[in-house]
Amino acid sequence: MNFVNLVVLQNWLDNASFAVLFITMLVYWSGAAFGNLPFLPALGTAGMAIANLCMATLLGARWIEAGYFPLSNLYESLFFLAWGITTVHLIAENTSRSRLVGVATAPVAMGITAFATLTLPSEMQKAEPLVPALKSNWLMMHVSVMMLSYSALMVGSLLAIAFLVVTKGQDIQLQGSSFGAGGYRSNGYRLHKAGELVTEPDVNSIADNNGYGRYKGSNNNGNGSSAVLNIVAADTQAVTASTLSPQRLSLAETLDNISYRVIGLGFPLLTIGIIAGAVWANEAWGSYWSWDPKETWALITWLVFTAYLHSRITRGWQGRRPAILAASGFVVVWICYLGVNLLGKGLHSYGWFF
Repeated sequence: MNFVNLVVLQNWLDNASFAVLFITMLVYWSGAAFGNLPFLPALGTAGMAIANLCMATLLGARWIEAGYFPLSNLYESLFFLAWGITTVHLIAENTSRSRLVGVATAPVAMGITAFATLTLPSEMQKAEPLVPALKSNWLMMHVSVMMLSYSALMVGSLLAIAFLVVTKGQDIQLQGSSFGAGGYRSNGYRLHKAGELVTEPDVNSIADNNGYGRYKGSNNNGNGSSAVLNIVAADTQAVTASTLSPQRLSLAETLDNISYRVIGLGFPLLTIGIIAGAVWANEAWGSYWSWDPKETWALITWLVFTAYLHSRITRGWQGRRPAILAASGFVVVWICYLGVNLLGKGLHSYGWFF
C-alpha cells in the first residue's frame, strides 16, 4: 500500500469513526429512553466495537505512514484518546453488563473525534517529522500510558457524573464492595440470637439509610445459641420524599461500583506515566521536574484522584461525596490534557491559539 492510499484510508477512517460514534450515541440514548427494545443494547455495543476498530486501524495506518508511534501531535493524540475511551467502555460494559455506560461515554468519544476531524486545521492533521526531543522510545512508553490513564479516568468520572444524575444529588447509602470502611445501605434484615429483643427502628436513621431500617437489639438472656432472621418494615410515609425506587437505586450502585473500579485502573496508569515522563525529561532536558504547566496540572490531577481513592478506601466515603470529587476530576483531566496544551506556553504545548 503506497503513501497516497494510506492518507486516503486515514481520511476515510476518521470520518467513519465520527459517523459510527454519532449513530452509536443515538442508539444508547434511545436504549435509555425506550428500555423495552431488546436489540438496542447489542447494537450500541457493536457500534462502539466498530468505532474502536476504525480508530485502531487509523492509528496503525498513521504509524506505517509516518514511521513512528502516532502520538506526536494533537490530531493523533485525540484519536488515541477516543480509542482508549471506547476500549475502557467495552471493558466496563462487559464487566458490569450495564448498557448505561454508553449513554455517558459515547457522546464524549463522538465529540473528541468530531473535534479532531472537523475542527482542527488540515495542517495540524498531517503527519510531520518528529522533533529531536521526541525521537525516543519514551514517546511510546510515556505518552501512551498517560493517554490510557486519561481515558480510564474520564470514563470513571463520567460514570460518577451519571451517578449524581441518577440519584438526583441525594446523599444515599450504598451496599457493595466499591468502598472501604464506610457504612452501607442495609437491606432491612439483621441476624439475631434467639431470645434477643428487637426495638423499633428510628425514623431518622431510616431516612438517612434510604428507607431501610437499622436495628438496636438488647440481649434478653444471652443463652441462645441459634439465630433467627427478622425483618422490620420502614415507615414509608416518613421517608418517601428521600428514597429512590429500587430500580434507580440498583442502577446507582452499579454506576458507583464501575466508576470506582475504572478510576482504580486509571490511577496507577497515571502514576506510571508521570514517573516515566520524569525519567524522559531528565534524559531530554537534564531535569526530572521543571514545573512546566503540563507537569503541574498532571500533579494536580494525581492529587485529585488520590483524594478520591483515599476518601473511599481509608475514610469509607461512598455515594455523593466521592462522586463530586470524581466529577471535578473530569474537568481537571481535560485541563491537564488539552487546556494547558492549547492555552499555555510550555514544553508540552501544541501552540498558543488564543
